[in-house]
Amino acid sequence: MTRITKLLLMAAIFIAAAFAASSSASAQQGYGQGYGPPPKITCSSNDGKRNYCNIGGSRDARLVRQISGSPCIQGSTWGVDRGGLWVDRGCRAEFIVGRGGPPPPPPSRIVTCSSNDGKRNWCDIGPSRDVRLARQISGSACVQGSTWGLDRRGLWVDRGCRADFRVR
Repeated sequence: MTRITKLLLMAAIFIAAAFAASSSASAQQGYGQGYGPPPKITCSSNDGKRNYCNIGGSRDARLVRQISGSPCIQGSTWGVDRGGLWVDRGCRAEFIVGRGGPPPPPPSRIVTCSSNDGKRNWCDIGPSRDVRLARQISGSACVQGSTWGLDRRGLWVDRGCRADFRVR
């Protein structure tokens, strides 16, 4: 055999072994371990029954993206125990394993703010400056910078804008 033939044969064996090892895993790895982002896996309860996914020795996982139409609720349809990460009742989601990764977003609350009689009104949102329009209630337009916005006094609405705002 020529040297090139041997190298191609060895490469084919290596690739086949890599595919065989990855297909037997119960969770799909999104990132490698070591440097870079923390490991991300997809864990699925496709048959509506509890399914365990291997997360190594870690006992910490955080849901980062729900894929299923069925709810993924920690402690109810997903969690971590001695057996690893489990999902149940149709939950299918991506999880970050370990304590790495970005912190979860801060809790948010909904504040309803209304411009009565078409006049400017300020609503108390505390020290937060992270505000987003969640749901317009009024027939009058709610346009950031025009009929609603933030200033040193807080959240303001004007010209009939009435909406729910998500405040973090």
